[in-house]
Amino acid sequence: MTTFSDSAATAVSLIASADPLLAGIVARSLAVSGLACLIACSAGLLLGAWLGVARFAGRAAVLAVLNTALALPSVVVGLVVYLLLSRSGPLGFLGWLFSFHAMVLAQALLVMPMVTALVRQTIDDASRSHGEQFESLGAGRFMRGLILLWDERYALLTVLIAAFGRAISEVGAVMVVGGNIEGFTRVMTTAIALETSKGDLPLALALGLVLLGVVLVLNILIALLRRWREQLDDALPEPAAALTPSGSSTRRARS
Repeated sequence: MTTFSDSAATAVSLIASADPLLAGIVARSLAVSGLACLIACSAGLLLGAWLGVARFAGRAAVLAVLNTALALPSVVVGLVVYLLLSRSGPLGFLGWLFSFHAMVLAQALLVMPMVTALVRQTIDDASRSHGEQFESLGAGRFMRGLILLWDERYALLTVLIAAFGRAISEVGAVMVVGGNIEGFTRVMTTAIALETSKGDLPLALALGLVLLGVVLVLNILIALLRRWREQLDDALPEPAAALTPSGSSTRRARS
């Protein structure tokens, strides 16, 4: 199996036959990234909505820190989580190091800044566009943020899908805190790195194809959501669109 064609053929065979080793790694990757995104998005949606409508002293500094966290290398996040979960760390009593829980925590901390920043920008734009309508009706900041979250729910679905794509393609943090233990903490990205270094190219290529397939499906979902939203806006009657906050903002954006 030294040629690319032979490796590719074997990789396709592994995928078609649902190889148990391959299936186990893929299932573990989906479980880790799915749970991490659930945690990160739950916190990121609320925090981003609050930052989008709140105005307070030091807000610019908070946003600067948040935007800086977007470029934080994944290995740095892994190192921080490793230090927290190590025996001498403040969370060492949990015994999570080199476990499924550690990988979920690392991915959640890695993804949450991205979700928070994108949600904050979306809600901030929506608040500037038509948030004063809710404020005039007596809605407080927290309630206004929740209303705008619901109003922008279709746009935020794209953020959630992108967050999952970011999580499942991550390698540095889970390698540091998970240890890449076979049958326990080995996920697609860490397995690809290991199998490539071992020279087991068919398995590495099979995992790479599955990972590319997952990312492709996510991109297709994002495109379908955008098209569906555009069709929904086009189908909305003009008078009704003028009365709804989302409709008014859409019409202004198009003009």
